[in-house]
Amino acid sequence: MTEECKITMNTGLRGVTVASTRVSDVDGDAGKLIYRGYLVKDLAENASFEEVVFLLLYERMPNLQELASFKKALVSEMPIPREIIAALKTRPRDSLPMDILQAGVAMLANHDPDIRIEGEREATLRMGIRLIAKMPTLLAAWSRICTGQDAVPPSRDLGHAANFLYMMTGRVPDDEITGFFDACLVLHAEHSFNASTFAAREVASTRAHMYAAVGAAVGSLSGALHGGANTRVMQMLKVIDSVDNIDAYIEKQLTGGGLIMGLGHAVYKVDDPRALILAPMSKKMGERIGEVKWYEISRRLEEKAKAAFKRRKNMDIYVNVDFYSASLYYAMGIAMDLFTPVFAISRIAGWATHVLEEQYADAAPKPMLYRPESEYIGDYCGPAECAWEPIERR
Repeated sequence: MTEECKITMNTGLRGVTVASTRVSDVDGDAGKLIYRGYLVKDLAENASFEEVVFLLLYERMPNLQELASFKKALVSEMPIPREIIAALKTRPRDSLPMDILQAGVAMLANHDPDIRIEGEREATLRMGIRLIAKMPTLLAAWSRICTGQDAVPPSRDLGHAANFLYMMTGRVPDDEITGFFDACLVLHAEHSFNASTFAAREVASTRAHMYAAVGAAVGSLSGALHGGANTRVMQMLKVIDSVDNIDAYIEKQLTGGGLIMGLGHAVYKVDDPRALILAPMSKKMGERIGEVKWYEISRRLEEKAKAAFKRRKNMDIYVNVDFYSASLYYAMGIAMDLFTPVFAISRIAGWATHVLEEQYADAAPKPMLYRPESEYIGDYCGPAECAWEPIERR
């Protein structure tokens, strides 16, 4: 490339198409999220998480027999090695859960019988299925161990969503709360080339194994600008504490250049379609536990913040997926520091699918090793080379 043709973009690759995909599509202008051709709204309202995982991995919806077999396969893979449970007990109890999850993914690699098989799609697929099954067990075990309780093994009689809630609380959840959580898993399962998915694909492009790619994705999701927003939404709601304090909070944030967490998105130019599904679930869950306070604050904050942005900045702003997932998870009794890891135990379905596509896509040309360019702008010597000086003369 000639010097005249070089273009440097410090934009985080926004708007730059780096690869083709058949996994999902995000239409930010229309507010549509599509998994393998299906609207996420239809999937959240009608399909189980296991069906969606099958759809992502196998590129089609399962029939009854295939779904039953797939559910059985997932449940059979849910237990994690006792050595990993023992290792979790050695971790400081105040460890960040995302660090525990990332370390756990790496430890699970040590126990996978397919880890040394290179270049075989079926082996990579099996590793992905094991990770999808085991990450909820890993997180649920840590949620109990860090509070001084014994880990609860998965039940062969429960589905994916119910099993996680059971392993976390020690109690079998009822159908309503299971349905809410299952829908959450569906809504968070995939979102095209977001930061963590791109991290997974970049590592997969080196032909590293599934666990290495997913470990990188977990690390990316732990960042404050990516997966931590739902926790910060709940922290914001607690600071506001009452609908009577919303106006003052908005004024303080906008005057001081602060943010209203859960508003705005890098892609959507309308309300996030996932938020529209989560909002009524948050209300129902609040009514169920007799505390609609957090939903009501969220609803009024959305309304007032949108009006304030329009009035003061002459701009429209929209809710994203984190805005109502925060109050929903909180009403479910999920600890705030587990919000992002719960996101991960769903998004592992998308990550695993993208790793498979990155390494074994049928389309030509084959995916290439990611190797972007950069523009060197110099350091303290300026753009010129530094003259070497012996240490005694520096």
